[in-house]
Amino acid sequence: MLDNEDNLKNIIDFVLTGSKKMGATAAEADIGAGIGLSANVRKSQIDKLEYTREKGLSVTLYIDGKKGSASTSDFSDTALKNTLEAAINIAKHSSHDQHAGLVDKQFMAKDIPDLDLYHPSLISAEEAIELAVECEKSAFKHDKRISNSDGSIVSTYSGINLYGNSNDFINGWRWSNHMIDCTVIAEDKSGMQRDGWYTKSCDFNELESIKHISKEAARRTVSRLGARKLGSSEVPVIFEAPVASGLFSAFITAISGSSLYRRASFLLDKKGEEVFAKHVNISENPHLKKALGSAPFDNDGVATKERRLIEDGVLKDYVLSGYSARKLGLETTGNAGGVHNLTIDAGENNLSEMIKNMNNGLLITDMIGFGINQITGDYSRGASGFWIENGEIAFPVEEITVAGNLIDMYKNIICIGNDVDKRGNILTGSVMIDKMVIAGK
Repeated sequence: MLDNEDNLKNIIDFVLTGSKKMGATAAEADIGAGIGLSANVRKSQIDKLEYTREKGLSVTLYIDGKKGSASTSDFSDTALKNTLEAAINIAKHSSHDQHAGLVDKQFMAKDIPDLDLYHPSLISAEEAIELAVECEKSAFKHDKRISNSDGSIVSTYSGINLYGNSNDFINGWRWSNHMIDCTVIAEDKSGMQRDGWYTKSCDFNELESIKHISKEAARRTVSRLGARKLGSSEVPVIFEAPVASGLFSAFITAISGSSLYRRASFLLDKKGEEVFAKHVNISENPHLKKALGSAPFDNDGVATKERRLIEDGVLKDYVLSGYSARKLGLETTGNAGGVHNLTIDAGENNLSEMIKNMNNGLLITDMIGFGINQITGDYSRGASGFWIENGEIAFPVEEITVAGNLIDMYKNIICIGNDVDKRGNILTGSVMIDKMVIAGK
């Protein structure tokens, strides 16, 4: 059982009231608490079994533009008072920042929608282990070339988030997150390859079946056998949906307030300009039911809302917290802590149709390392995947590098697939880019 919500709200109220008595001009506090179970097996043997029960409170106090923060996992009155004293002392010795402080009261979330995010699982440790073993065994049965395992995991977690500040705001929501993951190793005369598949949802009953996870893990792993390197060339590239999210993660970083006020963004001063291909539309949809990125309000207590970030290729808005908005002389967009369900509008074609339409080029299914310059937009990352010839997969490739510049890459997006990956906060299908430089040999 999670901690009683009313008790946790009382703790936040205690902290906020106490901070005022200690001389703080404003204060905010948040509590996170949760319970979880994780069973990790390898070759039918328990590798790790974990049960977690955790809670923590962090408090930030302001004294006329000076900020101090402290945290604790002890919710006793004495520990809470000590935490407040620590935050007060830090604030007193901090530098003055005219932009520090709470977001105006008018922006606080007033109506908290039920986003259907809380579906705790009653699965026992024995049942979790049994499912993990079954998933791994099933993967081995799918193909005789599956020779080893890197583990199968079944995990479940249920938690609660609460936030309050001295603008008379205290609220929160319960949530859950469940996952089944299977990673295996295949071997033949060409060598060994490793890959896998996972499913993730806030509702355990909506996870993909063990049969599907194991089959997909085996298929992806075996398909990588016999991988080759490629020579240097400039060709069309498809980023499979699970890796395409990285393209849009870089976009969000580029339009985030902290990057903008530091003037460290390749999209600096681009609002109102065409930065993507004209057919690309990108939205933030924070109130999708059961979506992993949904949230009724941000880390400042500001109500989240649906909005367009890219419309017909044009940058319509930024991603701002209260602090970054004040630094830029703008208004918060309800994004303290990031975006919620970044949604890239899908096209009509699935991945197979995109491959056929590409004719010749590269399909990327896995990325290695992080090679993005957020100031210039230069992009260079290690990759593996498949070479496409005459609209069909010809052979797997590995140890290659793909390079370009995100400014050009975004404008040269040919299409976005309808194979949307919903396992995270960025909801996108596969992405085809007109041309990128690839190198290997």
